[in-house]
Amino acid sequence: MAGKFEPKNPVTLAPPKDDIIPVDVLAAANGTDGGKCYVAIKGIVYDVTGNKAYQPGGSYHAFAGKDASQALAKTSTKAEDVKPEWKHLDDKEKSTLNDWVTFFSKRYNVVGRVEGAAELE
Repeated sequence: MAGKFEPKNPVTLAPPKDDIIPVDVLAAANGTDGGKCYVAIKGIVYDVTGNKAYQPGGSYHAFAGKDASQALAKTSTKAEDVKPEWKHLDDKEKSTLNDWVTFFSKRYNVVGRVEGAAELE
């Protein structure tokens, strides 16, 4: 039986990378002009390039090129909530954030870690 976070269609993922990704490189990977599109959660950077929802005009484009930990924990797409800080959140929000990490890790390749990320596991 598939878990609640299993993708509908099977996904073959590359082994996770542990490359250090500078914040400016992450910011540039926002899907504009057909370029790479990355989203970070808890300092882990995922390549979401193939998902239109993260591309310009998509419902989750606010997360593109950023660490969206707080927004995901709060289930918010508001630009002001897209922040890497999450340790101040309540237990329910932290649980939601961990669910998002599981969700992303089953769908998207890990391409590295955000340079200087302060709030990791």
